[in-house]
Amino acid sequence: MTVAYLGLGANLGDARQTIKDAIVCLAQQIGVTITAKSDLYRTAPIDSSGEDYLNCAVAVETSLTARQLLTLCLKIEMHFGRERPYKNAPRTLDLDLLLYGDERIAEPDLIVPHPRMASRAFVLRPLADLAPELDIPGMGRVSALLPGVADQRIERVEQCCCPTKRAYAS
Repeated sequence: MTVAYLGLGANLGDARQTIKDAIVCLAQQIGVTITAKSDLYRTAPIDSSGEDYLNCAVAVETSLTARQLLTLCLKIEMHFGRERPYKNAPRTLDLDLLLYGDERIAEPDLIVPHPRMASRAFVLRPLADLAPELDIPGMGRVSALLPGVADQRIERVEQCCCPTKRAYAS
């Protein structure tokens, strides 16, 4: 099993409910076990327009390869109505593979660690909820990277943005 970290975000429709439902959907997949989830945060869009985003992160243990996990994330996005009309368009759901173990992957459509995560509060703050001392390969420790994004607006809006782990089994 590999520990992976996923980032979730949305700013269209009922973003809070979509994120909660997406986490439940993810937890129901074969080969994926959610082990931790962050609080839910509100952030301003970066390189985009539209409403504020809601963001969180989850830690998973998975038997899937990084490619299989990415494919699963894309399928879940599509299930929740994700469209890609242009780069950085507002989203019903964004589900990013941030980290996959300590692997570094550089393929045209799969880059791990996520290349911009060290410069984004909406990624680092939720990750810090899960693993503040986590070392991001090639970037540094989550807690050490946080001061670099202190100028970005981020507000905690809800603790543990989805049901407890026990609820996933029902």
